[in-house]
Amino acid sequence: MYDLIIIGSGPAGYVSAIRAGQMGLKTAIIEKNVIGGMCLNWGCIPSKAIMESAKLFNKISKDSGRFGVEGIDKKALSFNWDKAIKRSDGIVKKLTTGVGFLLKKNGIEIVEGEAKILSNNSILVNNRTMEAKNIMISTGSKSPEIKSSIKGIVIEPKEAFKSRQLGNNIVVVGETPVAIELAQAFNMIGKKASIVVPTENMMPFADKYIVKQILTKLKKDRIKIYFNFNLNNLEGIYSDGKLKLGEEEIVCDMIFNAKRRKAIIPESDIEIKLDKDGYIDVDENCQTNVPNIYAVGDVNGKSYYAHIGSAQGMHVVNYIQGIKQKLDLKKYPLNMYTVPEASQIGLTEDEIKAQGYDYKISEFPMSANGKALTEGTMEGFVRILSENKYGEVLGVQIMAPNATDMIAEAAAYMELEATVYDVAQTVHAHPTISEVFMEAGFEAVGGAIHK
Repeated sequence: MYDLIIIGSGPAGYVSAIRAGQMGLKTAIIEKNVIGGMCLNWGCIPSKAIMESAKLFNKISKDSGRFGVEGIDKKALSFNWDKAIKRSDGIVKKLTTGVGFLLKKNGIEIVEGEAKILSNNSILVNNRTMEAKNIMISTGSKSPEIKSSIKGIVIEPKEAFKSRQLGNNIVVVGETPVAIELAQAFNMIGKKASIVVPTENMMPFADKYIVKQILTKLKKDRIKIYFNFNLNNLEGIYSDGKLKLGEEEIVCDMIFNAKRRKAIIPESDIEIKLDKDGYIDVDENCQTNVPNIYAVGDVNGKSYYAHIGSAQGMHVVNYIQGIKQKLDLKKYPLNMYTVPEASQIGLTEDEIKAQGYDYKISEFPMSANGKALTEGTMEGFVRILSENKYGEVLGVQIMAPNATDMIAEAAAYMELEATVYDVAQTVHAHPTISEVFMEAGFEAVGGAIHK
Protein backbone atom coordinates (compact mmCIF):
# COMPACT_ATOMS: atom_id res chain seq x y z
CA MET A 1 0.00 0.00 0.00
CA TYR A 2 1.38 3.36 -1.08
CA ASP A 3 0.68 6.60 0.71
CA LEU A 4 0.44 8.39 -2.65
CA ILE A 5 0.35 7.39 -6.29
CA ILE A 6 0.79 10.19 -8.82
CA ILE A 7 -0.33 9.82 -12.44
CA GLY A 8 1.85 12.00 -14.68
CA SER A 9 5.39 13.29 -14.22
CA GLY A 10 5.17 16.89 -15.46
CA PRO A 11 6.04 19.77 -13.10
CA ALA A 12 2.84 19.24 -11.10
CA GLY A 13 3.57 15.52 -10.71
CA TYR A 14 7.31 15.26 -10.21
CA VAL A 15 7.51 18.23 -7.80
CA SER A 16 4.70 16.67 -5.75
CA ALA A 17 6.49 13.34 -5.73
CA ILE A 18 9.74 14.87 -4.53
CA ARG A 19 7.90 16.76 -1.79
CA ALA A 20 6.10 13.57 -0.74
CA GLY A 21 9.38 11.67 -0.62
CA GLN A 22 10.94 14.38 1.52
CA MET A 23 8.03 14.02 3.95
CA GLY A 24 8.53 10.27 4.22
CA LEU A 25 5.51 9.19 2.18
CA LYS A 26 5.75 5.93 0.25
CA THR A 27 5.19 7.29 -3.24
CA ALA A 28 5.02 6.03 -6.83
CA ILE A 29 4.77 8.07 -10.00
CA ILE A 30 3.30 6.64 -13.21
CA GLU A 31 4.35 8.05 -16.59
CA LYS A 32 3.35 6.74 -20.02
CA ASN A 33 5.75 8.93 -22.00
CA VAL A 34 8.82 10.69 -20.63
CA ILE A 35 9.78 12.09 -17.23
CA GLY A 36 9.21 15.86 -17.06
CA GLY A 37 6.06 15.86 -19.17
CA MET A 38 5.22 18.50 -21.73
CA CYS A 39 6.92 21.42 -19.95
CA LEU A 40 10.43 20.04 -19.82
CA ASN A 41 10.40 17.99 -23.03
CA TRP A 42 8.48 19.91 -25.69
CA GLY A 43 6.98 22.99 -24.01
CA CYS A 44 8.33 25.51 -21.52
CA ILE A 45 12.05 24.72 -21.70
CA PRO A 46 12.63 24.17 -25.45
CA SER A 47 10.39 27.11 -26.36
CA LYS A 48 12.37 29.45 -24.10
CA ALA A 49 15.66 28.11 -25.47
CA ILE A 50 14.54 28.85 -29.03
CA MET A 51 13.26 32.28 -27.97
CA GLU A 52 16.69 33.16 -26.54
CA SER A 53 18.39 32.07 -29.77
CA ALA A 54 15.97 34.21 -31.77
CA LYS A 55 16.46 37.24 -29.50
CA LEU A 56 20.24 36.99 -29.79
CA PHE A 57 20.05 36.76 -33.59
CA ASN A 58 17.69 39.73 -33.70
CA LYS A 59 19.91 41.84 -31.45
CA ILE A 60 23.03 41.13 -33.48
CA SER A 61 21.33 41.76 -36.81
CA LYS A 62 19.57 44.96 -35.73
CA ASP A 63 21.43 46.55 -32.82
CA SER A 64 25.10 45.58 -33.04
CA GLY A 65 26.13 48.82 -34.78
CA ARG A 66 24.22 50.98 -32.30
CA PHE A 67 26.14 49.30 -29.46
CA GLY A 68 29.46 50.07 -31.12
CA VAL A 69 30.08 46.57 -32.48
CA GLU A 70 31.55 46.80 -35.99
CA GLY A 71 32.80 44.34 -38.59
CA ILE A 72 29.66 42.22 -38.76
CA ASP A 73 28.49 41.45 -42.29
CA LYS A 74 24.74 41.45 -41.71
CA LYS A 75 24.12 40.06 -45.19
CA ALA A 76 26.07 36.94 -44.19
CA LEU A 77 24.08 36.40 -41.02
CA SER A 78 21.63 33.50 -41.00
CA PHE A 79 19.68 31.57 -38.41
CA ASN A 80 20.35 27.84 -38.18
CA TRP A 81 17.17 26.30 -36.75
CA ASP A 82 18.71 22.83 -36.43
CA LYS A 83 21.66 24.10 -34.37
CA ALA A 84 19.30 26.06 -32.13
CA ILE A 85 17.25 22.88 -31.65
CA LYS A 86 20.41 20.92 -30.82
CA ARG A 87 21.23 23.43 -28.07
CA SER A 88 17.66 23.15 -26.79
CA ASP A 89 17.83 19.35 -26.77
CA GLY A 90 20.97 19.48 -24.64
CA ILE A 91 19.25 21.66 -22.06
CA VAL A 92 16.20 19.37 -22.00
CA LYS A 93 18.35 16.26 -21.53
CA LYS A 94 20.24 17.82 -18.63
CA LEU A 95 17.03 18.85 -16.85
CA THR A 96 15.11 15.61 -17.38
CA THR A 97 18.10 13.57 -16.24
CA GLY A 98 18.24 15.74 -13.13
CA VAL A 99 14.55 15.20 -12.39
CA GLY A 100 14.95 11.44 -12.73
CA PHE A 101 17.89 11.55 -10.31
CA LEU A 102 15.91 13.58 -7.75
CA LEU A 103 12.95 11.19 -7.90
CA LYS A 104 15.20 8.21 -7.21
CA LYS A 105 17.13 10.14 -4.54
CA ASN A 106 13.88 10.73 -2.66
CA GLY A 107 12.79 7.10 -2.89
CA ILE A 108 10.08 7.55 -5.53
CA GLU A 109 9.17 4.45 -7.51
CA ILE A 110 8.90 5.28 -11.21
CA VAL A 111 6.45 3.11 -13.15
CA GLU A 112 6.36 3.31 -16.95
CA GLY A 113 2.92 2.73 -18.41
CA GLU A 114 -0.60 4.08 -18.77
CA ALA A 115 -2.70 4.22 -15.61
CA LYS A 116 -6.35 3.28 -15.22
CA ILE A 117 -8.13 4.30 -12.02
CA LEU A 118 -10.08 1.37 -10.57
CA SER A 119 -11.31 2.92 -7.31
CA ASN A 120 -10.49 5.72 -4.90
CA ASN A 121 -7.49 3.74 -3.70
CA SER A 122 -6.42 1.48 -6.58
CA ILE A 123 -4.86 1.88 -10.01
CA LEU A 124 -4.16 -0.59 -12.81
CA VAL A 125 -0.95 -0.22 -14.83
CA ASN A 126 0.78 -2.88 -16.97
CA ASN A 127 -1.69 -5.51 -15.68
CA ARG A 128 -0.53 -4.68 -12.15
CA THR A 129 -2.91 -3.40 -9.50
CA MET A 130 -1.40 -0.77 -7.24
CA GLU A 131 -3.12 0.40 -4.06
CA ALA A 132 -2.73 3.75 -2.36
CA LYS A 133 -4.26 5.82 0.40
CA ASN A 134 -4.29 8.81 -1.96
CA ILE A 135 -4.21 9.30 -5.73
CA MET A 136 -3.07 12.46 -7.51
CA ILE A 137 -3.99 13.05 -11.15
CA SER A 138 -1.46 15.28 -12.92
CA THR A 139 -1.93 14.10 -16.50
CA GLY A 140 -1.69 17.59 -17.99
CA SER A 141 -3.29 18.81 -21.21
CA LYS A 142 -2.96 18.92 -24.98
CA SER A 143 -3.96 21.30 -27.76
CA PRO A 144 -7.00 20.26 -29.84
CA GLU A 145 -5.70 18.78 -33.08
CA ILE A 146 -5.86 20.65 -36.39
CA LYS A 147 -6.78 18.07 -39.04
CA SER A 148 -5.27 18.14 -42.50
CA SER A 149 -4.87 15.67 -45.35
CA ILE A 150 -1.65 17.43 -46.39
CA LYS A 151 1.29 15.79 -44.66
CA GLY A 152 3.63 18.11 -42.77
CA ILE A 153 1.62 21.31 -43.12
CA VAL A 154 0.42 21.30 -39.48
CA ILE A 155 3.02 21.12 -36.71
CA GLU A 156 1.43 19.89 -33.49
CA PRO A 157 2.91 21.05 -30.13
CA LYS A 158 4.79 17.83 -29.42
CA GLU A 159 6.62 18.16 -32.74
CA ALA A 160 7.24 21.93 -32.68
CA PHE A 161 10.83 21.99 -31.49
CA LYS A 162 12.48 19.49 -33.78
CA SER A 163 14.93 19.74 -36.65
CA ARG A 164 13.20 20.73 -39.90
CA GLN A 165 13.33 23.03 -42.88
CA LEU A 166 11.31 26.11 -41.94
CA GLY A 167 9.11 27.83 -44.49
CA ASN A 168 9.23 31.58 -44.96
CA ASN A 169 5.54 32.18 -44.23
CA ILE A 170 4.43 30.73 -40.92
CA VAL A 171 0.98 30.82 -39.34
CA VAL A 172 0.60 30.23 -35.60
CA VAL A 173 -2.86 29.23 -34.39
CA GLY A 174 -3.89 30.00 -30.82
CA GLU A 175 -4.98 32.55 -28.25
CA THR A 176 -2.40 31.85 -25.55
CA PRO A 177 0.90 33.64 -24.82
CA VAL A 178 2.64 30.62 -26.38
CA ALA A 179 1.15 31.54 -29.76
CA ILE A 180 2.57 35.05 -29.42
CA GLU A 181 5.98 33.72 -28.34
CA LEU A 182 6.20 31.47 -31.39
CA ALA A 183 5.11 34.19 -33.80
CA GLN A 184 7.62 36.64 -32.33
CA ALA A 185 10.43 34.06 -32.45
CA PHE A 186 9.79 33.33 -36.13
CA ASN A 187 9.54 37.05 -36.84
CA MET A 188 12.90 37.73 -35.16
CA ILE A 189 14.69 35.14 -37.31
CA GLY A 190 13.38 36.71 -40.50
CA LYS A 191 10.21 34.75 -41.21
CA LYS A 192 6.84 36.31 -41.98
CA ALA A 193 4.62 35.27 -39.09
CA SER A 194 0.88 35.62 -38.61
CA ILE A 195 -1.41 34.61 -35.75
CA VAL A 196 -4.86 33.09 -36.21
CA VAL A 197 -6.92 33.39 -33.03
CA PRO A 198 -9.92 31.06 -32.46
CA THR A 199 -11.69 33.65 -30.28
CA GLU A 200 -12.11 37.43 -30.21
CA ASN A 201 -9.49 37.89 -27.47
CA MET A 202 -5.93 36.83 -26.73
CA MET A 203 -4.02 35.94 -23.58
CA PRO A 204 -6.71 34.53 -21.27
CA PHE A 205 -6.23 35.54 -17.61
CA ALA A 206 -4.06 38.55 -18.52
CA ASP A 207 -5.09 42.07 -17.51
CA LYS A 208 -6.58 43.99 -20.45
CA TYR A 209 -3.88 46.65 -20.09
CA ILE A 210 -1.14 44.11 -20.72
CA VAL A 211 -3.05 42.60 -23.64
CA LYS A 212 -3.41 46.05 -25.21
CA GLN A 213 0.33 46.72 -24.91
CA ILE A 214 1.27 43.33 -26.39
CA LEU A 215 -1.11 43.80 -29.33
CA THR A 216 0.46 47.20 -29.98
CA LYS A 217 3.89 45.59 -29.98
CA LEU A 218 2.76 42.91 -32.46
CA LYS A 219 1.37 45.56 -34.77
CA LYS A 220 4.65 47.48 -34.56
CA ASP A 221 6.53 44.31 -35.51
CA ARG A 222 4.12 43.73 -38.44
CA ILE A 223 2.78 40.46 -37.09
CA LYS A 224 -0.77 40.33 -38.37
CA ILE A 225 -3.53 38.85 -36.21
CA TYR A 226 -6.75 37.29 -37.50
CA PHE A 227 -9.43 36.97 -34.81
CA ASN A 228 -12.43 34.61 -34.65
CA PHE A 229 -11.13 31.86 -36.94
CA ASN A 230 -11.27 28.49 -35.22
CA LEU A 231 -9.14 26.21 -37.39
CA ASN A 232 -10.05 22.61 -36.61
CA ASN A 233 -9.78 21.24 -40.15
CA LEU A 234 -7.93 22.65 -43.16
CA GLU A 235 -10.20 20.90 -45.65
CA GLY A 236 -11.52 23.46 -48.13
CA ILE A 237 -9.57 26.41 -46.69
CA TYR A 238 -5.99 25.46 -47.53
CA SER A 239 -4.58 24.74 -50.98
CA ASP A 240 -1.60 25.69 -53.17
CA GLY A 241 0.27 27.20 -50.23
CA LYS A 242 -2.50 29.57 -49.26
CA LEU A 243 -4.81 29.68 -46.25
CA LYS A 244 -8.26 31.19 -46.72
CA LEU A 245 -9.59 33.19 -43.79
CA GLY A 246 -12.99 34.55 -44.70
CA GLU A 247 -12.54 36.74 -47.74
CA GLU A 248 -8.77 36.97 -47.35
CA GLU A 249 -6.08 34.55 -48.47
CA ILE A 250 -2.63 34.50 -46.87
CA VAL A 251 0.51 32.73 -48.03
CA CYS A 252 1.20 29.87 -45.65
CA ASP A 253 4.05 27.35 -45.75
CA MET A 254 3.36 25.74 -42.37
CA ILE A 255 0.99 26.03 -39.42
CA PHE A 256 2.06 25.72 -35.78
CA ASN A 257 -0.71 24.65 -33.42
CA ALA A 258 -0.66 26.64 -30.15
CA LYS A 259 -4.35 26.46 -29.29
CA ARG A 260 -5.48 26.66 -25.68
CA ARG A 261 -4.94 23.24 -24.21
CA LYS A 262 -7.60 20.82 -22.99
CA ALA A 263 -7.38 18.33 -20.12
CA ILE A 264 -6.05 14.81 -20.62
CA ILE A 265 -8.41 12.67 -18.53
CA PRO A 266 -7.12 9.24 -17.45
CA GLU A 267 -9.27 6.17 -17.98
CA SER A 268 -11.34 5.39 -14.90
CA ASP A 269 -13.89 2.84 -13.67
CA ILE A 270 -15.33 5.43 -11.31
CA GLU A 271 -17.00 8.71 -12.22
CA ILE A 272 -14.73 11.69 -11.65
CA LYS A 273 -16.72 14.90 -12.13
CA LEU A 274 -15.71 17.29 -14.90
CA ASP A 275 -16.58 20.99 -15.19
CA LYS A 276 -18.38 22.54 -18.17
CA ASP A 277 -15.10 22.95 -20.09
CA GLY A 278 -13.99 19.35 -19.64
CA TYR A 279 -11.45 19.86 -16.85
CA ILE A 280 -11.53 17.83 -13.65
CA ASP A 281 -13.67 19.67 -11.12
CA VAL A 282 -11.85 20.23 -7.81
CA ASP A 283 -12.45 22.04 -4.51
CA GLU A 284 -10.20 24.58 -2.78
CA ASN A 285 -7.74 21.80 -1.89
CA CYS A 286 -7.68 20.29 -5.39
CA GLN A 287 -9.76 17.30 -4.25
CA THR A 288 -12.16 15.79 -6.75
CA ASN A 289 -15.70 14.55 -6.03
CA VAL A 290 -14.11 11.22 -5.12
CA PRO A 291 -12.53 11.14 -1.64
CA ASN A 292 -8.73 10.76 -1.64
CA ILE A 293 -8.41 11.53 -5.36
CA TYR A 294 -6.88 14.90 -6.24
CA ALA A 295 -6.20 16.67 -9.54
CA VAL A 296 -3.45 19.26 -9.98
CA GLY A 297 -1.96 21.28 -12.82
CA ASP A 298 -3.41 21.72 -16.31
CA VAL A 299 -5.89 18.89 -15.85
CA ASN A 300 -8.03 20.88 -13.38
CA GLY A 301 -8.16 24.00 -15.58
CA LYS A 302 -7.33 26.48 -12.81
CA SER A 303 -4.16 27.55 -14.59
CA TYR A 304 -1.89 26.46 -17.44
CA TYR A 305 1.34 27.53 -15.71
CA ALA A 306 3.85 24.91 -14.59
CA HIS A 307 4.79 26.66 -11.33
CA ILE A 308 1.14 26.89 -10.29
CA GLY A 309 0.67 23.17 -10.99
CA SER A 310 3.72 22.48 -8.81
CA ALA A 311 2.31 24.72 -6.05
CA GLN A 312 -1.03 22.90 -6.19
CA GLY A 313 0.75 19.55 -5.94
CA MET A 314 2.80 20.57 -2.92
CA HIS A 315 -0.35 21.95 -1.31
CA VAL A 316 -2.05 18.56 -1.74
CA VAL A 317 0.94 16.71 -0.25
CA ASN A 318 0.86 19.03 2.76
CA TYR A 319 -2.92 18.67 3.00
CA ILE A 320 -2.90 14.87 3.15
CA GLN A 321 -0.25 15.18 5.86
CA GLY A 322 -2.56 17.37 7.92
CA ILE A 323 -0.88 20.69 7.14
CA LYS A 324 -3.73 23.13 6.55
CA GLN A 325 -3.01 26.12 4.32
CA LYS A 326 -4.99 28.32 1.97
CA LEU A 327 -4.28 27.83 -1.71
CA ASP A 328 -4.57 31.37 -3.09
CA LEU A 329 -3.88 31.28 -6.81
CA LYS A 330 -4.00 35.08 -7.00
CA LYS A 331 -0.71 35.17 -5.11
CA TYR A 332 1.04 33.18 -7.81
CA PRO A 333 2.52 35.04 -10.80
CA LEU A 334 1.28 34.63 -14.36
CA ASN A 335 4.23 34.78 -16.76
CA MET A 336 4.15 35.49 -20.49
CA TYR A 337 7.46 35.03 -22.31
CA THR A 338 6.70 37.50 -25.05
CA VAL A 339 9.03 40.28 -26.28
CA PRO A 340 9.18 42.17 -24.04
CA GLU A 341 8.16 39.70 -21.37
CA ALA A 342 4.96 40.34 -19.42
CA SER A 343 3.94 39.19 -15.97
CA GLN A 344 1.25 39.88 -13.42
CA ILE A 345 0.16 38.88 -9.95
CA GLY A 346 -2.86 39.58 -7.79
CA LEU A 347 -6.12 41.04 -9.04
CA THR A 348 -6.62 42.47 -12.51
CA GLU A 349 -8.12 45.93 -12.82
CA ASP A 350 -11.47 44.44 -13.90
CA GLU A 351 -11.50 42.19 -10.82
CA ILE A 352 -10.68 45.15 -8.57
CA LYS A 353 -13.58 47.12 -10.03
CA ALA A 354 -15.93 44.13 -9.69
CA GLN A 355 -15.04 43.78 -6.00
CA GLY A 356 -15.80 47.45 -5.37
CA TYR A 357 -12.38 48.63 -4.22
CA ASP A 358 -11.51 52.32 -4.05
CA TYR A 359 -8.16 52.01 -5.81
CA LYS A 360 -5.38 53.84 -7.58
CA ILE A 361 -2.88 52.95 -10.28
CA SER A 362 0.78 53.95 -10.10
CA GLU A 363 2.97 53.31 -13.11
CA PHE A 364 6.61 53.89 -13.94
CA PRO A 365 8.08 53.44 -17.46
CA MET A 366 11.23 51.50 -18.30
CA SER A 367 12.23 54.42 -20.55
CA ALA A 368 13.02 56.47 -17.42
CA ASN A 369 15.23 53.79 -15.86
CA GLY A 370 19.00 54.21 -16.20
CA LYS A 371 19.87 50.50 -16.44
CA ALA A 372 17.17 49.92 -19.07
CA LEU A 373 18.63 52.77 -21.14
CA THR A 374 22.14 51.30 -20.98
CA GLU A 375 20.80 47.92 -22.09
CA GLY A 376 18.69 49.39 -24.87
CA THR A 377 15.54 47.82 -23.41
CA MET A 378 13.26 50.79 -22.87
CA GLU A 379 9.93 49.15 -23.75
CA GLY A 380 7.66 48.42 -20.82
CA PHE A 381 6.58 49.50 -17.36
CA VAL A 382 5.76 48.50 -13.81
CA ARG A 383 2.15 49.09 -12.81
CA ILE A 384 0.93 48.79 -9.22
CA LEU A 385 -2.76 48.67 -8.33
CA SER A 386 -3.43 49.51 -4.68
CA GLU A 387 -6.44 50.30 -2.51
CA ASN A 388 -6.64 53.86 -1.22
CA LYS A 389 -7.54 53.37 2.45
CA TYR A 390 -4.44 51.50 3.64
CA GLY A 391 -2.38 51.38 0.46
CA GLU A 392 -2.38 47.56 0.27
CA VAL A 393 -0.99 46.23 -3.01
CA LEU A 394 -3.83 44.46 -4.83
CA GLY A 395 -2.05 43.64 -8.07
CA VAL A 396 1.15 44.21 -10.01
CA GLN A 397 1.73 44.12 -13.76
CA ILE A 398 5.09 44.29 -15.50
CA MET A 399 6.29 44.53 -19.07
CA ALA A 400 10.07 44.38 -19.36
CA PRO A 401 12.76 42.11 -20.82
CA ASN A 402 13.04 40.29 -17.46
CA ALA A 403 9.47 40.72 -16.23
CA THR A 404 9.12 37.00 -15.48
CA ASP A 405 12.00 37.29 -12.98
CA MET A 406 11.05 40.71 -11.62
CA ILE A 407 7.56 39.55 -10.65
CA ALA A 408 9.09 37.54 -7.80
CA GLU A 409 9.56 40.78 -5.85
CA ALA A 410 5.87 41.57 -6.31
CA ALA A 411 5.03 38.04 -5.16
CA ALA A 412 6.85 38.72 -1.89
CA TYR A 413 4.90 41.96 -1.44
CA MET A 414 1.62 40.15 -2.06
CA GLU A 415 2.45 37.29 0.30
CA LEU A 416 3.22 39.73 3.11
CA GLU A 417 0.18 41.92 2.32
CA ALA A 418 2.55 44.84 1.83
CA THR A 419 1.45 48.40 1.10
CA VAL A 420 2.72 50.89 -1.46
CA TYR A 421 4.49 52.58 1.49
CA ASP A 422 6.50 49.39 2.02
CA VAL A 423 7.33 49.26 -1.68
CA ALA A 424 8.51 52.89 -1.68
CA GLN A 425 10.71 52.34 1.39
CA THR A 426 12.41 49.24 -0.01
CA VAL A 427 15.88 50.34 -1.06
CA HIS A 428 16.97 49.07 -4.49
CA ALA A 429 20.54 49.11 -5.75
CA HIS A 430 21.45 51.61 -8.47
CA PRO A 431 21.61 51.21 -11.38
CA THR A 432 19.22 48.25 -11.64
CA ILE A 433 15.99 47.55 -13.47
CA SER A 434 14.41 46.71 -10.10
CA GLU A 435 14.46 50.41 -9.15
CA VAL A 436 11.21 50.78 -11.11
CA PHE A 437 9.43 49.12 -8.15
CA MET A 438 10.58 51.83 -5.78
CA GLU A 439 9.62 54.51 -8.31
CA ALA A 440 6.13 53.03 -8.76
CA GLY A 441 5.79 52.89 -4.97
CA PHE A 442 6.73 56.56 -4.64
CA GLU A 443 4.35 57.39 -7.48
CA ALA A 444 1.54 55.92 -5.38
CA VAL A 445 2.39 57.85 -2.21
CA GLY A 446 3.28 61.24 -3.58
CA GLY A 447 5.31 61.18 -6.75
CA ALA A 448 8.07 59.15 -8.41
CA ILE A 449 11.61 60.47 -7.94
CA HIS A 450 12.66 60.25 -11.59
CA LYS A 451 9.42 61.10 -13.33
